[in-house]
Amino acid sequence: MRSVTVIGLGPMGQAMTAAYLGGGYEVTVWNRTPARADELVTRGARRAESVEAALTANELVVLSLTDYDAMDAILAQAPPAALNGRVVANLTSDTPDRARQAAAWLAGRGAVQITGGVQVPPPGIGTPDAMTYYSGPKDTIEAHRPALEVLTGIEYLGEDQGLAALYYQIGIDMFWTALAGYLHGQAVAEANGISAEDFLPHAMKTMNLGYFLEFYAPRIAAGNHEGDVDRVSMGLASMEHVQRTAQASGVDGSLPAAVLKLFREGVAAGHGQDSLTSLVGVLKRH
Repeated sequence: MRSVTVIGLGPMGQAMTAAYLGGGYEVTVWNRTPARADELVTRGARRAESVEAALTANELVVLSLTDYDAMDAILAQAPPAALNGRVVANLTSDTPDRARQAAAWLAGRGAVQITGGVQVPPPGIGTPDAMTYYSGPKDTIEAHRPALEVLTGIEYLGEDQGLAALYYQIGIDMFWTALAGYLHGQAVAEANGISAEDFLPHAMKTMNLGYFLEFYAPRIAAGNHEGDVDRVSMGLASMEHVQRTAQASGVDGSLPAAVLKLFREGVAAGHGQDSLTSLVGVLKRH
């Protein structure tokens, strides 16, 4: 049936509901703040008056919430029987362990979870290149593929319910860390009279890390940390210069200080003449 329930109407949930409505689906919505559903209702969505009503309206229930604590609080408002027979596409961000725990909890109430990690921001929902990590029962995902693909493409990772959350969190780790580096660099630029627009082409070149990823990945896999191209000691010296430049510019130096700490630990562990890739082992020892 071309029908679905969406619980959680933040920016992502709003975008998902709009995509379903645009695809001709009957969409039932529920949100802790009912007013967030107002515009969607005017566009044809059905407002559920309770969590129980939202769950029992359709077999497929899409959760788009802040974290699994929010999921627990919301689903606790409905009797366990309301989940019986439901397929819960849990597109909520949290840890792999929480995803596995939630899947077991839902199974105990007769529901099947498919864990998802959306790889695009809300404006990307429904666009051709959008993709979501999924894990869980493959047959269930395939049964609901048409509805899931209204939102994004599917990158299936395996039966383990935690895999989609794991891949998602790894990506988010890299995403926020890289963007924090950009913002810190831009703060130094602005402190020295360089606008974001003026620095943009330079930032784009610097943040294009594809060459390094393709170079490093096979070396990491092979355990080859030869310092023939870069060295931890070089990175340490460079980051010391970065920190001094930031401080001289009146910019907070805590972000480069965190990277400096890692590089110093690498040198102390005997990796000063090794490649930056040797720091993977230093990080894992933590």
